[in-house]
Amino acid sequence: MDSSSLPPVPIKRLGQNFLIDPNIVRKIVALAELTPTDTVLEIGPGRGILTEALCRTAGHVTAIEVDPRLHAYLTERQPRFSNLTLVLADAMTYPIEHLPIGAIVVANLPYYLSTPLLFRLLDQRDRFPRMVLMLQNEVADRLVAKPGSSDYGILSVMAQYAAEITKAFRVSAQCFRPKPDVGSAVVLLKTKHQRALNQEEGSTFATLVKAAFAHRRKTLINSLKDQGYKQEPVAAVLNSLNLSLSTRAETLSIEQFIELTRRIWRTGFTSLHQ
Repeated sequence: MDSSSLPPVPIKRLGQNFLIDPNIVRKIVALAELTPTDTVLEIGPGRGILTEALCRTAGHVTAIEVDPRLHAYLTERQPRFSNLTLVLADAMTYPIEHLPIGAIVVANLPYYLSTPLLFRLLDQRDRFPRMVLMLQNEVADRLVAKPGSSDYGILSVMAQYAAEITKAFRVSAQCFRPKPDVGSAVVLLKTKHQRALNQEEGSTFATLVKAAFAHRRKTLINSLKDQGYKQEPVAAVLNSLNLSLSTRAETLSIEQFIELTRRIWRTGFTSLHQ
């Protein structure tokens, strides 16, 4: 993109840390394995360094930018790429369900919104076979955390239930302007189209996982009790799974949470708060 006009200065409250390293851009695009027939969704194109590379590689790119100044700046340069659709919108409300099935998400997510955006994208996982996302390093660690680790929690369980996740590489603060105060990492998510649970069970699963981690220091049975689950049926289900009543949520694998959900669903009891 030409330099006929200066790019807008970053706004801190919007989490604007612009990627400036072309080598990181190449690694992101390579990880996405794009082809000339692919449609790409980019969230937060910023000054457009990744957008340009995506436009040169994919068939079509839809880039959603919430900042009117950046949208105007990118629009001035848009004629260079006929396969780019720039949208001035909030990615939390933009109708991503209108994007074609099979679209690939490639984005440097704004860190202050990364978790809700990630959940929103995973809710549409039948639409997006894979996502390559730049995230705060600690969020990336939580996404790939295993049972028993301090990083393992709601995000780990819910994301790993929906996708196979790989932490691909770290990104130095030197690769951004301004430099962020936190470390960054790029993750690859390959979404699962086979559901282990049906829709109703899936709703129970989400409620159960949130309740299980609501009080990390407590045992699973007591944490669930505090969230309105009756203690006796929970104890019976834990027993049937050969799980001790002193078990804590962070020790359960995804598969154990799935089986716990199935058995709770079959017994017909759920949280009193549902």
